[in-house]
Amino acid sequence: MNPTKQLHELGQSLWLDNITRPLIDSGALARYITQYSITGLTSNPTIFEHAIGKSDAYDEAIARGSAKGQTGEALFFDLAIADLRRAADLFRPTFDATDGMDGWVSLEVSPLLAHDAQGTVAAAKHLHQLADRPNLFIKIPGTPEGVVAIEESIFAGVPVNVTLLFSAAQYQASAEAYLRGIERRIAAGLDTKVRSVASLFVSRWDVAANKTLPEPLHNRLGIAVAAQTYRAYRELLASSRWHRLAADGAQVQRLLWASTGTKDPAAPDTLYVEALAAPDTINTLPEKTLFALSDHGKVQQHLRNDGGDANATVTACREAGVDVDALAEQLQREGAASFSQSWSKLLENLQAKANPTGETPQP
Repeated sequence: MNPTKQLHELGQSLWLDNITRPLIDSGALARYITQYSITGLTSNPTIFEHAIGKSDAYDEAIARGSAKGQTGEALFFDLAIADLRRAADLFRPTFDATDGMDGWVSLEVSPLLAHDAQGTVAAAKHLHQLADRPNLFIKIPGTPEGVVAIEESIFAGVPVNVTLLFSAAQYQASAEAYLRGIERRIAAGLDTKVRSVASLFVSRWDVAANKTLPEPLHNRLGIAVAAQTYRAYRELLASSRWHRLAADGAQVQRLLWASTGTKDPAAPDTLYVEALAAPDTINTLPEKTLFALSDHGKVQQHLRNDGGDANATVTACREAGVDVDALAEQLQREGAASFSQSWSKLLENLQAKANPTGETPQP
């Protein structure tokens, strides 16, 4: 059995961590659905910055939007939503067949709002309405301000993909926000079926920590943090609080593994996918990792509900000089900053493509 199919049978959803207009136009995305058991898709500002800035696939649409007076963020969201609507429609049969558990695509709010709770809530509501697809998540970062926005957005009925989580503690904060949002909906007599996923970034831990750690600990910290987070996820699902909400029809906020492409050339290219096989989770993969998994990946075991030896590994990394708690906060800050940089470059590319001559538009 193909490893992608094995993971699907295990209970893990595989989503594609990429979107481009040619990917949809060529039929490649539809092929991934049938060939690789892909059941969803994620996007972020860096993905769109590459898609728009490094090809001419969007040039005609940019010119049309510009002629209508669209600029900046409004022009970008028009382009992105057009792509994501088409992708959402491809995944709609999966969405319907799983009663909304799977078959999602994701659109991120402006990363410039990472520390603006109320601005994020307003943007999430606006984008959700604008996209007009039931299987489109709005991505909100799990920053302290984002946690406030997550609760408010869930209460407002906006499905949320929580992004930029780097530790079990950050995951727990976002999960608590989700639960509070659902509890408030129950108290208000509203439908409890507002979906959410929580995205933990994995490989960036090892990119940051390997420079400090001895070789035997290389590429182990990210997986250990993920295992700790999986334990916290399982504990939440076993809690009496969750069982009360589930009895009222609440849906699980599934845990999603992000940043699962191997960055260290000395490590196996399927390292994180194989290590993070786990029921009731999602793994969002870049195409390179997806192809590697299908070609030579091995699904031999899955994460233990109790986290296995994760605590021992994290302790060893602390003793080797890594301040794990501080690094989690640093990685979240750097992740938000990186997306903001991509956002700025994206808007610069749009401006350049909309006005290739550099001339000042006439009034």
